[in-house]
Amino acid sequence: MRVLVCSDELGGLSSAAAGRALAEGWADRQTAVVPLGEAGAGFVTSTADRLGAPEEPVVLDDRVGVRAQGRSVTAVALPGPGVGEGPVPYAAGSAPLGRLVAAAAPTRGGLLVDLVSDDVHDGGAGFLAALGAVADVPLADGVAGLAGLSRLDLGAARERLAGVDLVGVVPGTRLTTPLLGLRGITSVRGRAADEDAADLLAADANLQRLAELAGPGLGALPGAGACGGTALAVLALGGRLASGPALALDPIGGPVDLVVTGCSVFDFAHRGGGVVAAAAALAGRLLAPCVVVAGEVLIGAREMRTMGIEAAYAVHEEGAGASGTLVAPDALAATARRVARTWRW
Repeated sequence: MRVLVCSDELGGLSSAAAGRALAEGWADRQTAVVPLGEAGAGFVTSTADRLGAPEEPVVLDDRVGVRAQGRSVTAVALPGPGVGEGPVPYAAGSAPLGRLVAAAAPTRGGLLVDLVSDDVHDGGAGFLAALGAVADVPLADGVAGLAGLSRLDLGAARERLAGVDLVGVVPGTRLTTPLLGLRGITSVRGRAADEDAADLLAADANLQRLAELAGPGLGALPGAGACGGTALAVLALGGRLASGPALALDPIGGPVDLVVTGCSVFDFAHRGGGVVAAAAALAGRLLAPCVVVAGEVLIGAREMRTMGIEAAYAVHEEGAGASGTLVAPDALAATARRVARTWRW
């Protein structure tokens, strides 16, 4: 029996620690543990664990980013709140994340950039400026500062990352986020906040002009609006977009007999998050059952099965504690051993 364990962070345990505890349930079987993390939530930590590389700080002028550097892959992130709700942040820019990339990027190999950073809405203009892009208007002053943009030179930014395989890592649910138009980031966020239509149209027009100058058709690509449009900057530099779990799971092939995943809370609202969704998708591709072990399970069997999850098991009984209660490794391992009595052949 071949068991693949790919858990999210679980009750205070990192993905790797949770995976090791879960794997104890099938210690007498062929078991592989793959640490996973979503953008903005454990991505660099899980990548560091997969690479066997240390997670180290990268000190900027007024911020501290994180980096995990292997022989051929580097992952970076700048911790921040991510894109929020409410009024459009017209003056906020993505330059801090760009400065992190400028400081931490390798000269060759893969560069995985967690794009969940600050609450921005500038289409990645500040990100590009920090890497050397120049224009006839300020690029680091947010989407409002892009008014009147008519010239954009990305030569220096592209040269800085020449020879680097650039990947913008975004939450899986954002891989199709449009940048422009009625379903674009400005319209959706601004209408939800009941903002003035004229301001929204101006901001959308500024993003459209930025996209046109960055490259033909880039503004219409799926996912270009992810993370306040910072994804557009990655596409403009010849990069691509991916989710954190997909980067780790896509190369995996069979045979696998059982996929085991985990999360802190498996409920109807969030359905375990992107890691659980990616694990279920992998199980479907490999024609293997997928089970979830969570700190708490607050979802019904019908909803689970629509996701491709065969069963879910809780470490804590429903109502035993608040959501997100810490889970001890020995308690998680004990639950895994109990689950393995059913899922074993």
